[in-house]
Amino acid sequence: MLDSMEVSMRLGEFLRARRARVRPEDVGLPGLPGRRRVAGLRREELSQLAGVSVSSYTRLEQGQSVHASDGALNALATALRLDEHEHAHLRELASRRQRPPYPAPGGTRRPAHPRAAALGGEHPGAGPRPAHRRTGL
Repeated sequence: MLDSMEVSMRLGEFLRARRARVRPEDVGLPGLPGRRRVAGLRREELSQLAGVSVSSYTRLEQGQSVHASDGALNALATALRLDEHEHAHLRELASRRQRPPYPAPGGTRRPAHPRAAALGGEHPGAGPRPAHRRTGL
């Protein structure tokens, strides 16, 4: 099984490779005179096309972001002109990164420390307390 660092690296490699194959002219961006320093779209151009911030895309590509919404992933897939299989692969890579490092509900849990359990317990003569004074939740 891949650890989160490896998955982040794979996601970044996948995004960079797909970004490199889309030329600005292919998506209606004006070509600037002279030589481009990167093959394909720049991060800023892709971010503009997908409607996501440059910083959030950069964090995603560099493996520094832990969450990407379904909407952002779909927008990136559209802007990168991914086919059905590539889009599914992008979603799979992103979902692997977002799995929580803790067990799912119903999994094994450590028992609470006796002092912590005593803090959360009922007090004699006191009724149930809301968790939050204003909302009662």
